Amino acid sequence: MTDFPFDTIGFDLDGTLLDTFRDLGEAVNHALRQGGLDPVPLDSAKDLIGGGAKIMLERAVQEQGGMRGDDFHALYKKMLSYYAENNAVHSRPYPGAEECLDLLAERNVKLAVVTNKFEAFATEILTQLGLADRFVTIIGGDSLERDSSGAFRAKPAPDPVVEARERCGGGRFAFVGDSSYDMVAARAAGVPVIAAAYGYCDKPPHELGADAVIDSLAGLIPALEGL
Repeated sequence: MTDFPFDTIGFDLDGTLLDTFRDLGEAVNHALRQGGLDPVPLDSAKDLIGGGAKIMLERAVQEQGGMRGDDFHALYKKMLSYYAENNAVHSRPYPGAEECLDLLAERNVKLAVVTNKFEAFATEILTQLGLADRFVTIIGGDSLERDSSGAFRAKPAPDPVVEARERCGGGRFAFVGDSSYDMVAARAAGVPVIAAAYGYCDKPPHELGADAVIDSLAGLIPALEGL
């Protein structure tokens, strides 16, 4: 099929392709307990996801009064260590994810992942779930060189979206995500963006400013064709 309107589709990971909140929540709670803080309800972990693991933990700690920088850094390392060993215990593709990827592949569409999760974690989880080889590239929050301030060039910066398009050969590119980080990055990169209303949206889905909103991955291809 050559009349499909896009050459490459980029996907956010957490809350877009994969339902990962329980494993992320368990890692946050492990770190909180190690720091003598109260765990958060697992379901509330959905509200903390978006900017990556560090921001997720920062938000949970700040809700309990904050912590000194050195102490927080030690807690963050404990979270990462735990998550490295337990990152695909409960995480699963959303319903219709594999079918959606299959249908895009049938249309000769290239696929990319752009996440703020560390690249190694993203690759490992996708590998364990049997999905990694479907993607031309997997770009994580630590994949690109740091900017002049020393920060990784991750969403909401456009850099990882632009890099994904380049790695996939250029052409017509659209992005799918569930948070304002995804929307801002895609807009700054100059590509159409679709909001996953079923994900961990940090705003009401129709207020994210996407070109289209889908309630499930079954609606992605029709939404893309309608852009």
